[in-house]
Amino acid sequence: MNDIPHESRTGRAVPRGLAQTGPVLFSYGFRPFFLGAGIWAIAAMALWIAALVFGWPIGGDYGAPHWHAHEMLFGFAPAVLAGFLMTAVPNWTGRLPVSGPPLMVLFSIWVAGRIAMLSPDLLGVPLAAAIDALFLPALLFINAREIIAGRKWRDLKVLGGLAALALANIFFHRMVIIGVHNGFADRLAVSAYVMLIMIIGGRIVPSFTRNWLNKAGRTVFPVPFNRFDSVAITFGGVALAAWIFEPIHPLTAVAAALAAGLHVARLSRWRGWETWAEKLLVILHIGYAFVPLGFLGIALGATGLIGDFSVLHILTVGAIGVMMLAVITRVTRGHTGRQLSASTTTALSYLSLILAAILRPLADLLPDFYEPMLAAAGIAWIAAFGLFILEHGPMLLTVRRTPLASR
Repeated sequence: MNDIPHESRTGRAVPRGLAQTGPVLFSYGFRPFFLGAGIWAIAAMALWIAALVFGWPIGGDYGAPHWHAHEMLFGFAPAVLAGFLMTAVPNWTGRLPVSGPPLMVLFSIWVAGRIAMLSPDLLGVPLAAAIDALFLPALLFINAREIIAGRKWRDLKVLGGLAALALANIFFHRMVIIGVHNGFADRLAVSAYVMLIMIIGGRIVPSFTRNWLNKAGRTVFPVPFNRFDSVAITFGGVALAAWIFEPIHPLTAVAAALAAGLHVARLSRWRGWETWAEKLLVILHIGYAFVPLGFLGIALGATGLIGDFSVLHILTVGAIGVMMLAVITRVTRGHTGRQLSASTTTALSYLSLILAAILRPLADLLPDFYEPMLAAAGIAWIAAFGLFILEHGPMLLTVRRTPLASR
């Protein structure tokens, strides 16, 4: 699998097949979806806080807690994934990226889902759910077409993650509609994201680290992908499967604990401690560190030592949220011709999200401080993506630079 996104030896991302006419926003997949994801991360969290504090009836008959969970797992996160894949897949396949009107249509489907789910009572919950459920299959179809046409068979595993997310979304809607929500769909969706992080993140983190260390004149590099990585991913998949179907079981605890140890060892092979000087890179290591931490949470949850919400939030805010913010900042800067180096604003956004990733699970563990910690976590989340929009929004909307490496 190629580096994601494609980067030249100078460390700058190389755009391929950019649309040169029409709105800049729809010239490349990362632009509308990263912008939409950032805005929705702020708006959805603000609405959820308002629902908690002021009792706003967010989500109507869908229910505010279910709406919040859905919009984080199937609203915000798929937008980031879409922007990433619509930018990365052309690098894997050598085909031109989807841009212009087709990209507008795909983005419109995502926006329609957000509008439908914001007030599902207006259309009826089943129809609103049906509109929302269109996006992930559409994204799956487009990426399957490109990967198959490019004959990149080993990248088909990414389609498995998309298919799992599409099914999880349907299961989530069904369980809400019939009134039996046991968390299965949540765990399936979170597991799909974590698998993608283990597969794709396990390629890009050591690759980008090697490039940076080489540029810095170092001679010891991350260990290349080998059989150990395959074993770690396999055991991670087994632990996640056990968690999906038997979240409270001794065997789940054993599998998750073993997976945690393997992924700590995997992360240690990537020499992340040497990248501290570049926050745009070290955040990738920190984001991946939440994967073994999440497996540890699953193990503790399987034995009843911590609750389900704590486990979910270690993985959602920590592994998924932090890794996604790390990726969207890097891709945005690289593909708009910016230097691949974190500014003070970017570093503060990382710090805010790490704070949210720590506070949110702790809120469930410290009931006496639940409400203030929950509010602090929500504010930190909003601050993180607010800083992203403040700095990177103009790049996504107006900048169409060609990196120096491609000139």
